[in-house]
Amino acid sequence: MDSHQKMQQICDLLRKEIPYYNWVGFYFKNGDKRELKLGPYAGEPTDHTIIPFGKGICGQVAESNQNFVVPDVQAQDNYIACSITVKSEIVVPLFKNGENIGQIDIDSDTSDPFTEVDERFLEFVNQKVAEIL
Repeated sequence: MDSHQKMQQICDLLRKEIPYYNWVGFYFKNGDKRELKLGPYAGEPTDHTIIPFGKGICGQVAESNQNFVVPDVQAQDNYIACSITVKSEIVVPLFKNGENIGQIDIDSDTSDPFTEVDERFLEFVNQKVAEIL
């Protein structure tokens, strides 16, 4: 099984096991371009397969290298809407050898469900993903 298949399994498992994880996906730096490219994901299809750095929550995390928890997407100016049902989002950067190479992005149809426990858990998931890449 290759790394893409393993990441797909992680997305499927997280979406299935955590009730408020309604869309789970990975975005990765697209070569030398200042943009992210959609990788494996679980949930509704998205038109956002390429996201420029700085745009939306994912694009901001690509530049900040910091976790970004959005309790209410409606309150964010720089938000790219994927679905009208999405109420909150969490994005955690994925580091390999100290470099931000991508991120895990989770949308929730629940208002403000993400806690520090989610942040620590997703950091752990990303550490494991970095090992298989």
